[in-house]
Amino acid sequence: MVAMARAVVCLFLWLSVCQVRSSHINVEMNRTIQNLLQHYKIRNVERFDGKPVFSRNALAGKMEMKKLFMGAVLETYEKLIDKMLKQLPTPSPQTTGSNDGPASSVTAADASGDVRTGLKYILNKIKMLRQHRYREQGVLLQELQTLQHIQMDKHVVQSKALWELPWLYEEASSLSDEMQRRRRRRRQTRRLKSQLSG
Repeated sequence: MVAMARAVVCLFLWLSVCQVRSSHINVEMNRTIQNLLQHYKIRNVERFDGKPVFSRNALAGKMEMKKLFMGAVLETYEKLIDKMLKQLPTPSPQTTGSNDGPASSVTAADASGDVRTGLKYILNKIKMLRQHRYREQGVLLQELQTLQHIQMDKHVVQSKALWELPWLYEEASSLSDEMQRRRRRRRQTRRLKSQLSG
């Protein structure tokens, strides 16, 4: 009994902390995610195996890298949830007055409808966030994806790539130089500020 009470208190505290920490997630979204987790239930050993779907290593970098990474993560979530929606059984039209099937199939259909509604809600929230806050990153990600599909075996592509190399190499070098200059200026500004205040 004590162990059960302790578990309930720990769960309540964990949910409270998560709710405070994720202030951008409203109550309805949080509830929807919790309901979806009931449908997509896995064992704790699988959930906490130390291999997250999305690595957090990229979030330790600079802001530009974080935004680019988060744009890619949101795009991946869109594709994932879209696939999850397609994997759900298609809702069959209910005929009035027909209760021939077992009650469990009606419950499964209701649950599937709730899951579908929840997934659509989450998908819409992700699309809105991506559209309003990560549009620029989406364009860049599309450009990066086109790089993966360059047909490197073609002679024409090889020749054009060589033709474009001097300009791109110059651009890449000057971009790197500019970033180093900015860092140097920031360090100099910090030193100057500390000398003036000291």
